[in-house]
Amino acid sequence: MPLYTITKEFIFSKKETMNDRPNDFLRIRPEIKKTVVFANMSMEERFQNETLRPILKLQNSLLLLVFDTYIKKHKGVFYSLNLEKRLAYIEDSLTKDQKFRNSMEGMVIGLFTVKEYNQYTLNSSALNKRMTQMIIERLKDQVQLFEVQL
Repeated sequence: MPLYTITKEFIFSKKETMNDRPNDFLRIRPEIKKTVVFANMSMEERFQNETLRPILKLQNSLLLLVFDTYIKKHKGVFYSLNLEKRLAYIEDSLTKDQKFRNSMEGMVIGLFTVKEYNQYTLNSSALNKRMTQMIIERLKDQVQLFEVQL
């Protein structure tokens, strides 16, 4: 009797223990009370509200830490900039540095359920744009947290 099985959806599950990965992920996500989902919403907007927003809120402290590390790895130039240029720096780091953007997106995608990942793959380009913009706005909204630490 094999220890793992492959289902139609290519989900691997361990037979000896209960694998509840999708529900575990959904349980740890914070609830966002302001989010409203309407029947006539596009798939992308629904996905943004039901999946991306809760994951970004859950991952907020990690996203902040990763961006702070990014600042330091780039010689701390960020710290000498005025507010307007700091906001531009945040945007440029995620729109122009593909490796960094992919890393940040990976922190979100890694918390998708298999069902969500399958939805994501249907229009990953548009969803990546939404995700990147949401990360940028989240970092900009918390720019005051990025101060030089002596």
